[in-house]
Amino acid sequence: MPDAGPDRATARKAIALLTGAAGFTEHRPPPSPLPPDGPLGWAGYDAARERASARTGEEESVLYGTGVVGDRACVLLSFEFGFLGGSLGRQTGDRLAAAYELALARRLPLVALVATGGSRMQEGMIALTQLQRVAAASVRLRAAGLPQIAVVRDPTTGGGWATVGAGADVVLALPGAQVGFAGSRVRPPDADPYAYSADGQFEAGQVDAVVPADELTAAVTHWLRALGPHEDLPAAPVPRALSVAGAPAAGAGTGAGAGTGAGAAKGSGAGTGSGAGTGSGAGTPSAADSGPAVPLPETGREAVARARDPRRPRAEAYLADYFAVRLPLHGDRSGSTDPGLLCGFGLRGDGQPVAYVAQCGTPTRPAGYRAAARTIRLADRLGVPVLTLVDTPGAANDAEAERAGAGAAIADTFAAVAAARVPVTTLVIGEGGSGGALALAAPDNTHVTVDSYFSVIAPELAAAILKRPPSETGATADQLRLRPQDLVDLGFARSIVG
Repeated sequence: MPDAGPDRATARKAIALLTGAAGFTEHRPPPSPLPPDGPLGWAGYDAARERASARTGEEESVLYGTGVVGDRACVLLSFEFGFLGGSLGRQTGDRLAAAYELALARRLPLVALVATGGSRMQEGMIALTQLQRVAAASVRLRAAGLPQIAVVRDPTTGGGWATVGAGADVVLALPGAQVGFAGSRVRPPDADPYAYSADGQFEAGQVDAVVPADELTAAVTHWLRALGPHEDLPAAPVPRALSVAGAPAAGAGTGAGAGTGAGAAKGSGAGTGSGAGTGSGAGTPSAADSGPAVPLPETGREAVARARDPRRPRAEAYLADYFAVRLPLHGDRSGSTDPGLLCGFGLRGDGQPVAYVAQCGTPTRPAGYRAAARTIRLADRLGVPVLTLVDTPGAANDAEAERAGAGAAIADTFAAVAAARVPVTTLVIGEGGSGGALALAAPDNTHVTVDSYFSVIAPELAAAILKRPPSETGATADQLRLRPQDLVDLGFARSIVG
């Protein structure tokens, strides 16, 4: 196994980076000795273990225990790559399983600091089956509603990546880390190394953020605050309406201001890092129910024109106003991303966590719907309320979208919303284009802005299907009853925010 490089942090240094002065209390599983030279009797294995222990000061490739990150207690486990390449053997599996069980027993989140080359060949199938133990322990923790965060260090490959790393709810990566199932010695000789890097995995939607080491403590602290565990959180407040300039619309109510976050981590925030923009505080739906101060559109054509106005505030502005800290989830975990859909968790000005899924005015692609379903299901499992912002002319309908499974992805998003036990709040902030928009709308808790519309079909397409001339598109829009006030009258929307 390769040795740890001179600039590669040890397992204990990785823990200390997060816990600082708060410290770390190490735990150990009950002793379970291996037979001489391990389960396979691999000649020289005992000697190799002794050398690894002398070099690192560790008894195995993983250590675990309890600690505090920021102001949040958690269970931490950390891989020591200097001990036989951070490989997984049976005693490694003992420690990993014990770490998950400790988190379960104490109802604490689990933070894994991963640096591993995979399963330990000197223990053969006994080593390989530790992956099944880890998967089972992770499933038990997931079923208990406890979050798992992985920080993937250099390198994170093989079965360790495919279980402890990629199997976590949130995956953060250190810059420059090698990340991938295939390690450097077993991948094809002509393989693109970028695909096996932290940045490459981020681009492919397999990593949520690439976070510099000096920003890691703040990022993990924010994630622990957002993911919980939580008890009986209230529904996400309806966002206040924004004017064309991005300020609160007249009569839309105001909230307590929330500071901005710092940092330049890739994926850790929108534009400015882990905290993007200012938060509007914890408003209530009553601000929406007070009724619009901006005049409502008189015709269907006017409603569509307003929603399509490029000056209209988009999801980015609404999210920046709503949250003090935003923590994006990136990608669909199937190799794709959709830049036109933003999702993740955020902290309001009063500290309330809310998960969000927001369309950005473009046709939503299958990867976007899969990322949305992933976010909603994670929030539901952790008891975090969900906010969705609807703004799309419809689902992407090109051939590539069909090959990527558009129908199945949309169906899965409908199912995620329908199955959610946590409250889901929806605000339509622009175009509500047919089923591609409806998939993200909360039944019985959808609100609309004055510059939005929602329709079974775009009026232009409806006119074409009905073989009407373009001059009758406006009349068709009126027939569709797609204006904000129509949506309230029809019982689709609860209120108009504006």
